[in-house]
Amino acid sequence: MDIRLGNGFDVHRFGPGDHVVLCGVQVPHDHGLRGHSDADVGMHALTDAIYGALARGDIGQHFPPSDPQWKGAASDIFLRHAVGLAMQMGFRVNHADITLICEHPKIGPHAAAMRTRLAEIAGLDANRVSVKATTSEQLGFTGRGEGIAALATATLVTS
Repeated sequence: MDIRLGNGFDVHRFGPGDHVVLCGVQVPHDHGLRGHSDADVGMHALTDAIYGALARGDIGQHFPPSDPQWKGAASDIFLRHAVGLAMQMGFRVNHADITLICEHPKIGPHAAAMRTRLAEIAGLDANRVSVKATTSEQLGFTGRGEGIAALATATLVTS
């Protein structure tokens, strides 16, 4: 059995808006996230974790931000591509662990919906997806409320 681990990290700054999209779920907030696509930091980090486990680069190589067709795109497109690539290469995603780093919005009330949404997209049981959050104790850009960061780890096994 071939077991692979990959890590992903993503950051997006706040901008105008009335919600953020995190792990595929719209969360009410007094700001939006700025990015070329929907700026879903959780899904972007997980997508990069899968690409990393496959040694296939990062999300920007597969979906260049310079390409206008990805402007405003929903990030499930990217995650589905990474999961599909894993399958083509003889792997399946076995587990995903995502940490959202922000002072606001509060993630806890939305974590179960986020787990469910990511599991649906990746074809996993929700018990194989972890979504959690931490603050940065008011330090750095996340602590100052300038944006959100996410860290993800994906475990892939041969199918």
